[in-house]
Amino acid sequence: MTPVLHTERLTFRPYRPEDEDVFVALLHDEEVCRRMGQERVPEADIRTLFRAILTDVYPQRRFDVWGLWREEVYVGHAEVKKTGNVDGHELIAALAPEHWGRGLGTEMVGGLLRHAADNLGLKEAYGMVGADNTASLALCRRMGFRHVRDVVGDDGTVTKLMVISTTDPN
Repeated sequence: MTPVLHTERLTFRPYRPEDEDVFVALLHDEEVCRRMGQERVPEADIRTLFRAILTDVYPQRRFDVWGLWREEVYVGHAEVKKTGNVDGHELIAALAPEHWGRGLGTEMVGGLLRHAADNLGLKEAYGMVGADNTASLALCRRMGFRHVRDVVGDDGTVTKLMVISTTDPN
């Protein structure tokens, strides 16, 4: 079962049915999609995805996924799950634009790394970062991620595959 996690300012809480609208707003935001290297999809598809988290992902314990909260305000989304890009687990993190530039991204990724090491027993974790997402790439460098390779999408977009040790992130 996906645990509730805490960092200094954030609570990682499994989604509840009443969280659907904030989840949809985040993943439908054009700038968030661009920074995550994803196409903007119709709202109905995001609602279907949210419901699948509640009815499929959690009951079948497929992977850990959370809504991120700061003092009861929704600030973002996080996941740790197996990735098809390598034989390992990927950290997925998204912050709402109004919360950028406050150090919450670093805190969120740090919380995910601690969970990956302490609760999942992972020795390393991966991240996929859009080549043009300079803020996230800078965060990765500061935290000690290493570039593994570039992944080029069918549309020509480049995503950087990054890796970090969970036992010695610096």
